[in-house]
Amino acid sequence: MLYVSGQLPIDPVSKKLVEDNISLQTHQSLKNLKAILEEANMGFENVVKTTVLLKDIQDFNAMNEVYAQYFEKDCPARAAFQVAALPMNARVEIEAVAIKE
Repeated sequence: MLYVSGQLPIDPVSKKLVEDNISLQTHQSLKNLKAILEEANMGFENVVKTTVLLKDIQDFNAMNEVYAQYFEKDCPARAAFQVAALPMNARVEIEAVAIKE
């Protein structure tokens, strides 16, 4: 079982947040999640639960469009919340639980 802490949309090369755009930030958070899963010899198919923290719940639909590109089938259980603030003033943070069968 792998518990992945919240992934901010930080570019691993520049160590800075990607552009202030919910779609771009969601892509980056999920790319960061993918890198961690791959280190554990897992993929998105192993994810059973995610939590999505949003700076603005109005971004949910745009985030969800990107999210669906990564979780194409058998989507994991998910909770999504609007929070008062995220580190580095990010628009999104995504955490996950994965199980290797």
